[in-house]
Amino acid sequence: MLDVFFVTFPFFFLVFAGYFAVSKGLLTVSAVPGLNSFVLYFALPCMCFRFGSDTSVAKILDPVVFGVYLASALITVFVCIVITKRGQIGWSDASLGALVAAWPNTGFMGVPMLATLLGTASVGPVMLTMLIDVFVTSTLCVGLSRLDSSGLDSMGRAFRQALTRAASNPMPWAILFGILVSVFDLELWMPVDKTINMLADAATPAALFTIGAMLARSKMNSTSRMPASYYLPGVMIKLFIHPLLLWSIGMHARFLGLSIDTFTLTTIVLLGALPSASNVSLLAERFKADSGRIAQIILLTTTAAFFTFSVAVAIMT
Repeated sequence: MLDVFFVTFPFFFLVFAGYFAVSKGLLTVSAVPGLNSFVLYFALPCMCFRFGSDTSVAKILDPVVFGVYLASALITVFVCIVITKRGQIGWSDASLGALVAAWPNTGFMGVPMLATLLGTASVGPVMLTMLIDVFVTSTLCVGLSRLDSSGLDSMGRAFRQALTRAASNPMPWAILFGILVSVFDLELWMPVDKTINMLADAATPAALFTIGAMLARSKMNSTSRMPASYYLPGVMIKLFIHPLLLWSIGMHARFLGLSIDTFTLTTIVLLGALPSASNVSLLAERFKADSGRIAQIILLTTTAAFFTFSVAVAIMT
């Protein structure tokens, strides 16, 4: 167990460093969007491209992993909405609360951390789950969040907006280009390859630091106080129900004779044990949900995951 903490500590410490820097004014709040843009549009796409070019297509497009992860995401969304949609929590808050409970921080934290813990063989399943969350889970939840306003018409518009937003995310495209380089056995011009590798190497520390900075900004911008019952269900579902669902559905898939090896199942269960994706708070702001509630769930899952994720690693490995 201590060995696991030695591996996970630097990752979570970098998150704390970003949080501390913004909280204490060492980094201004206005600088956080620029830092996020560097990570999202430069560093992480280069890391995804590098991993995609080094990973076989069969590993990235595994239909069993696709089914297991998608089923888990849909059940998590359904359970979270059923539990939380009551009183002042309408479709908007319940749906984006379900998204923050079902969408792990794969891009900023999962890819580098699981590659360190499990090796580069984990990258294929991780990238597939990232595509599912970007194109399916987030689109579904954003669409459902519009049912409060203008019903099905507004929901349809929200689906289209969400898909457009997903298509503008550079990480899936970086994965696709990496796959194409792998399939056609292409070799990049050396200066370009070296630039991509430099940006990819910067992705992990910059992404983790940015998570902390974004959490601090969300905390500073949130002035409302709320009862624990308003956000704790989302925290518990993310840290416990989601990984347990992935394990249970994966084991049922094995029972039915579907091919999912222990290593791959371990990888996706640990993905489910990650804290919530930090960019959901931006979606909450954009679609007029309670961003303070979403930020609280992200903050608590990220803080608690230092212990819960490390325990999950110790159990699964």
